[in-house]
Amino acid sequence: MASNQETEQEIQEREHFQRIVNVFKSYKFLTDEWLNKKLSFVKGFPADQQNLLTEYTAHLGQLRVCVDHNAQIIKQITKDVENMFENVQHDDQGSVTKRPILSSDLDKVYTTLRQIVRDWSSVGANERKLCYGPILDAIDKKYPNDKVNRSTINVLVPGAGLGRLSYELARRGYACQGNEFSLFMLFASNFVLNRASGVDSLRVYPWVHSSSNVVSPQHQLQAALFPDVNPSDLPANSQLTMAAGDFLEIYTEANSWDCVATCFFIDCANNIVSFLQTIYNILRPGGYWINLGPLLYHYAEQEGEQSIEPCYDHLMAIVRRLGFVVSEERTNMRTTYTQNPASMLKYEYNSVFFTATKPL
Repeated sequence: MASNQETEQEIQEREHFQRIVNVFKSYKFLTDEWLNKKLSFVKGFPADQQNLLTEYTAHLGQLRVCVDHNAQIIKQITKDVENMFENVQHDDQGSVTKRPILSSDLDKVYTTLRQIVRDWSSVGANERKLCYGPILDAIDKKYPNDKVNRSTINVLVPGAGLGRLSYELARRGYACQGNEFSLFMLFASNFVLNRASGVDSLRVYPWVHSSSNVVSPQHQLQAALFPDVNPSDLPANSQLTMAAGDFLEIYTEANSWDCVATCFFIDCANNIVSFLQTIYNILRPGGYWINLGPLLYHYAEQEGEQSIEPCYDHLMAIVRRLGFVVSEERTNMRTTYTQNPASMLKYEYNSVFFTATKPL
């Protein structure tokens, strides 16, 4: 029975892997289709209206050029991804027409392109300063370089995304491991961390998929160069690893981490208490948990999903009840997430930041 269950799990993992590969490979076809529908819509207008929209239709043509370039970046991201995991083989002959693509999955490809900008371009430097800066400062204060051998400090970053926070911690000398569940993020982080070379050697057009709240056509066509640092330029003795998989399933060993750093992560759970319990369990006595982010509970509005959404005050009461000693709390910390600097619409979070210790 166990063998059959394992085989079924392997099948499901392989199908999921292939589905994400196909979503990436469908990017150009489906985005071109989106542009074609707009052009077709305009062609059905009266001639006088079409004449008024000549600049707009020309702009759609320029967007297509940007989409073509993004497709080349995506081709590099998905190249050799089958070698990332020993237990997965994907069928390179998979056709985008044989497997229907969910619009929500295509949106995740768009998000991945914006995430590249957030984590690995100079355009995202301000977002990183707002989101990663307080976490890095807090950890450095706990482990001053002149008093602590940082290579002996094990730091875990769950929900590592494209890996920039993990990279910065490794660059500061910590033994850092990033953990990520999303294959969208894992494919892109693998590409940037392991195959991208040369500062600003690549470019992506992250805003071409958003046609609302645009002031100038150039704002939608704006490219972002990446990576803004050479990911391979870590110090020779640096320790950076990435672990793929479910945080709750992977991290079960008690008292194994000196520090856990969470950024825009804890609200990704449908049961946030499980996250908090796991963080407490895996921290060594005297270890620190540093958190920054909002409480945008990801499962709260998803059809067919169950979720609990404690407010911040209730959340901190749970944190203390688990045994954490909270030494610092800050609220109303202005943060953004994959924000287009030129958009008419700006989303901001008044995020929370806190430092908690597992008592000795």
